[in-house]
Amino acid sequence: MRISVVDVGSNTVRLVVADAEGGVPLPVHTAKWRLRLSDHVRPGGPVPEEAVERLVEAVEGASRTAAKWGAAGPLAFATAVVRSAPNRQEVLRTVRTRTGVGLYTLPGEVEAELTFLGARRWMGWRSGPLALFDIGGGSLEVAFGRGRLPDYVASLPLGAGRLTHEFFEGQDPPPPEAVRALRRKVRHQLRDVASRIRWEGPRTAVATSRTFEQLGRLCGTPPGRRGPFVERRMHRADLREAIEALAALPAARRAELPGISAPRSAQSLAGAVVGHTAMKLTGVRTVTICPWAIREGVLLRHIEDGASWWAEIARRNEEHTSPPEPVPLRIATATT
Repeated sequence: MRISVVDVGSNTVRLVVADAEGGVPLPVHTAKWRLRLSDHVRPGGPVPEEAVERLVEAVEGASRTAAKWGAAGPLAFATAVVRSAPNRQEVLRTVRTRTGVGLYTLPGEVEAELTFLGARRWMGWRSGPLALFDIGGGSLEVAFGRGRLPDYVASLPLGAGRLTHEFFEGQDPPPPEAVRALRRKVRHQLRDVASRIRWEGPRTAVATSRTFEQLGRLCGTPPGRRGPFVERRMHRADLREAIEALAALPAARRAELPGISAPRSAQSLAGAVVGHTAMKLTGVRTVTICPWAIREGVLLRHIEDGASWWAEIARRNEEHTSPPEPVPLRIATATT
């Protein structure tokens, strides 16, 4: 069986085509389309018409590519930048009408559950009680669990792109007081979530997302060319030093640092502050950068639970005109 997933994020549209024999999604082709929705959409603001046109083109290209590689219609989802837009339904309807692809939004809590599933499958049972951090453009997802799926999830409006717009707009580099104000907000938003993670006492902590991957590279983890099976561990103390380096430079100069790409250089500082604060408040000193995240989680749910769960995602999207409620995961209480 060959399946595909399309992930519409705040910066790119990513396609993964995978073979699902043996219960493991083995990638056979990946592709991405640079979208930069975060440059055109203010937090909580509508997606403008020109951005919708670019989104339609990218999803159409992803669908054609998936078909070329022998996969059925992709499981397509959009994250926080579309989910929080007041014209969300119009955007999704336009994509479906123009491309034939059902693009859906996932509540942040479901994103966290799916990302946790991907991380758990990658890390294995030897990782024990597992904490997860995932920084996107619009939100931060946190999860904890002892089993296949998490026992606790949270989604907070602490995405790197969102906070960059809110605190650093027109300031390049931002003044120290802006960085301090950002950190105060992150601490306040994370306080209760961090207390729960500390109480649970995870044995292992993982971080996913391009933001964490690039911050890990800046902090000395091996480059991507060494493959996904090389262990990549990022230490909190190194991330603290990285914040100082990022804060001293304008975005263009940050892109010259190891791991920091030009498209993400502007939001790299906010991402580093969120990552470091989350680690500090939860008492986590080291995270493993995990290559499997939400896309692999979607593929795994499809492989392990069949197509009915995605049909439920579609049904809820079609029923709701406001952001949908979380879709309960069938065995979310499992602990073994």
